[in-house]
Amino acid sequence: MPNIAGILREEIGRLSRREIRKATEPTKKATNQHRHAIAALKSHVTKLERQMYALTRTMTRYQQGSEAAADNGSPSKKIRFVAKGLRSQRSRLGLSAGDFGKLIGVTANSVYAWESGTTTPREQQVAKIAALRTVGKREATKRLQAATTLKTKRQHKR
Repeated sequence: MPNIAGILREEIGRLSRREIRKATEPTKKATNQHRHAIAALKSHVTKLERQMYALTRTMTRYQQGSEAAADNGSPSKKIRFVAKGLRSQRSRLGLSAGDFGKLIGVTANSVYAWESGTTTPREQQVAKIAALRTVGKREATKRLQAATTLKTKRQHKR
């Protein structure tokens, strides 16, 4: 014959676990919802931080380009010229020496001479080269097309 005290203890334990489960279920659900909300907020913050970083970088490049164009080679702010940097800039833009020269307003031979280190560009040309540092491939192509169409229009007027 089973012991009544043992049966009573098991029944009380079962009922108390059931009541505890009922009481803690809303808290568990709320905690789970909060965790999901926190995870969504974290991913949103990360996305916004990436956008802010990209915009900051873009604005910095834009400001540097406008400063270089506004300076126009003023002696107060000396812009450094490195032949290897010019070569890498031209290859980054995917331009030939002739096309790069058209953007700056010089000949292809001048660009080759600058890249080889035999000559160095003047201050105005260095300022134009510095202004092109912030330009990407698409923008360089647009500027090149604009320069060539302007040149052809001038030739047709003659």
